Amino acid sequence: MAMIPSFFNNRSRDIIFDPFFSFDPFKDFPFPSSSLIPRENSAFVNTRIDWKETPEAHVFKADLPGLKKEEVKVEIEDDRVLQISGERNVEKEDRNDTWHRVERSSGKFLRRFKLPENAKIDQVKAGLENGVLTVTVPKEEVKKPDVKKAIEISG
Repeated sequence: MAMIPSFFNNRSRDIIFDPFFSFDPFKDFPFPSSSLIPRENSAFVNTRIDWKETPEAHVFKADLPGLKKEEVKVEIEDDRVLQISGERNVEKEDRNDTWHRVERSSGKFLRRFKLPENAKIDQVKAGLENGVLTVTVPKEEVKKPDVKKAIEISG
């Protein structure tokens, strides 16, 4: 007999939507699920980074509110990989404080990006302003081939 999760039984139709119900469709599978990362920390652990290419450079932007530049690392590895990492520590608790809600994220993050051949990896610049990390990787100029000989089109 197949096991049917309790939320699919007939009584569930009578239950009002519960916004605090946490459904993990992968909980019974043998691989790690999203529930291994505490919900409060998952947003920071999965830091989103934008990567755009302009005619002059590759530009990476990450929202890192509350982090100081000393808490963020930007590195270039030998195989042309840009690595951005950092950590936000959990605020220290005072025994006299009563926490009603903890929603700000904390934890470590690490993101890696393979840079294209036209990236000038020796001229990378990074800045952190108003909680936004911007990493600029200049590009080498792509030389357009000179037309050496015009080819006559027959027909």
